[in-house]
Formats: sequence, structure tokens, C-alpha cells
Amino acid sequence: MGILYDDLVLIRQSEKEGEASVITVNCPDKTGLGCDLCRIILFFGLTVVRIDVSTDGKWCYIVFWVIGKPSTRWGLLKKRLMGACPSCSSASGISYYRAELQPPKPPDVFLLKLSCHDRRGLLHDVTEVLCELELTIKRVKVSTTPDGKVLDLFFITDTRELLHTTMRQNDTYDHLKVVLGDAMITCDIEIVGPEITACSQGPAFLLDAITEDMFNTDMIDEHKNGSVSSKSPSITIDNSLSPAHTLVQIVCRDHKGLLYDIMRTLKDYNIQISYGRFTTKGKLDCELDLFIMQADGKKIVDPNKQNALLSRLRVELTRPLRVALVSRGPDTELLVANPVELSGNGRPLVFYDITLALKMLNKAIFLAEIGRYMVGDRECEVYRVLLDEGDDFSVTSKEIQEAVCKMLMGWKL
Repeated sequence: MGILYDDLVLIRQSEKEGEASVITVNCPDKTGLGCDLCRIILFFGLTVVRIDVSTDGKWCYIVFWVIGKPSTRWGLLKKRLMGACPSCSSASGISYYRAELQPPKPPDVFLLKLSCHDRRGLLHDVTEVLCELELTIKRVKVSTTPDGKVLDLFFITDTRELLHTTMRQNDTYDHLKVVLGDAMITCDIEIVGPEITACSQGPAFLLDAITEDMFNTDMIDEHKNGSVSSKSPSITIDNSLSPAHTLVQIVCRDHKGLLYDIMRTLKDYNIQISYGRFTTKGKLDCELDLFIMQADGKKIVDPNKQNALLSRLRVELTRPLRVALVSRGPDTELLVANPVELSGNGRPLVFYDITLALKMLNKAIFLAEIGRYMVGDRECEVYRVLLDEGDDFSVTSKEIQEAVCKMLMGWKL
């Protein structure tokens, strides 16, 4: 008998606050499935405290132990996780759920034009509403006028694929109006073509002066703000313990999105996981054992390939996101960058965390942009925020950088 579609993902919620809920995924396997699942779990704000992975290359069984929040939408989470599971059919040809006959087309891009009276924390409040509505921000341009008004241009996609409908647009307007109140002047939503999105993107390359420090892999153990630097992770590769698999063992400090950073790296290298186990040790450290193999089913024995994988993992575990403050004359620009997957997916909730950290510091935002740039041979999502210094000099540049780093990494401020 086959597995019912609804049984591909099972969630057992914890009975007590602070205890782990259990998510079980039992579905066909594919390279990068772990990355896709971890990205969804990260988007829903869950903390993974343990994971067990087992697969025979065709079918996989993954168990996540996660700490949720009172606001966690478990039903929606299950729906999104099920959507990430590959389609399948049995050997006898009986389909247990509908197979995808064609690759999904790119989602439609919409332009949300929002005009408001400015106030502290406004950009974060808008970002929070869009996240709750599952509207993904692809690009953003925010500008402030001398008369105290702001014009926000959000290029967004809709996970639910309903934003072309009047009902969904009205629902978005209503949610924004509840949060912004009388500060909202106008709100318009319209679909835009790829040429409009391309024009909003700006140059494909950042200036060398900006990227030299942010993406210098020789500096991964030397953060400018030493209080948020993490100790160097321990990563070893062993081919002696398994006749068919390469064992990767990782011991490092935990951070928000740690599993996603590791799985994203393996996905980009087209590496398959046959068995894996992740556990946390206290509140700071964690251990991970992964039995992996290349796409051709062989071990990773080439020293060059081993060194390349080790180097990339070390960078992603030590500096998964790069944060820098750049002086712009009398003003200060905050830059946050992270590499995107080869598939084009970016890390979720980065802009949310940036704007939340700045709101907690009571820092006003004068301009903001999100764009994608080539840094070397990698595409990166770069968030550029020009801070409105005004008369507020109570927060130093170091404190701003440290607060943003800690928010992004999930460490206490």
C-alpha cells in the first residue's frame, strides 16, 4: 500500500510550552530536499534542536524536533512542507498523489506601492505584515521625502498565488491599514513584467571597496565586532568508517538557520545525504554527523573536492551573513549580504530581522534597497540601508552592527 498524501508530513505538537514538537517527513528523496525543508522551517521561525535523516536514495525519512511559538501556524507549516516533497508513484504505477508534469513556472511579481507618513519602526511593521501574509519581498526601494513622508516600493511574490485577485489585494490592504492606521496615505498593488523588475535591480556588481572586507574568506575568524564572533567550527571528513559513504562531522556554535546553511551548501555541491543526525549541546553548541556521497553514488575521495567542501562549510558556519557599516559622508550605510542558492532561493526573513533590530535601537531608516549582485562567482542578496542619523548619536556604529548581527544569528541582544 502507498502512503496517503496527508501522511507525507506528520506534526505532533508539544503539550507543554518549551518542549519540542515533532515533525516527521516520509516521502520520495531528491538532492536538496533537506535544504528546502530547513528553509521552510526557518521561515516559520522554529528552532531545530534535533534531526534524524535516513534515506536509501529513493525514499527518505526525516524527523525534526523543533521549538515552536504560541503564534506558530502548524496547519500552514504542514501544507508548505508537503508542497516541498517530490511527487511520486509506486512501482506498480499507482499514483498516491498527483505528479508534476512540468516544472513550475516562475511566480508572478507584483509591485506594492505604499505611501505613508513616516515614523520610527514603520518599515519593520510593513515587513512583518507581508511575512505573515506569505508575501515574499524580492526587491524593495524605500525613500523619505523632506516633508516627512515615505514612498515604499515592494516587488513581491505570493506564496499562495492569489495576489492577482481582488479579494487577496483587499485582504493585504486591510492588514496594512490595521497596523499603519492613519499613517497610511495610499496603497496600490499591480502586476509587473520582468523588464520592470530588471530595471529596479541596479548594477549587477558591487564596488570592490564594499565587497573586499565583507567577502574576504581569509577574515572569517576576525570579525570587526569581536563580541559577536564565533569560535572556529570543527569540521572533519572521514572515508574510513563506511565502505560507501563519506562521513562529515561538525561541531560548532549554534545559530539561527544553521541547518539551512549546511544543507544549502550540500545542495549547491549536488551532494546527497544518506544518513544524518543533528543534536544541540546546551544552548550554544551543536554536533552534526552526515554520511554523504556524490551524485554519482561515490565517496568524496578527491582531496581538491574535500578541501573545497571544507572551505565552503567553514565560511558558511562562521559567517553565513556578512554585515558591515560604511561611511557615506555624514551618513552611515548598513550592508548585509548572504549568498543565495544556485536555485535562486534566498535566505528567508533577513530583511525582517534587520528592520526589527533597527526598530529596537530606535534607529530611523532614510533609504533602503534589496538587490542581487555577483560577488566573484557567486550571486548574493544584498540589503542596503541608509540610516537617518538626525540628532540621535546615542547608539554607536559598533552597537548597530553588533545588534544586527545578533538578531540575524538568533543570539540574545
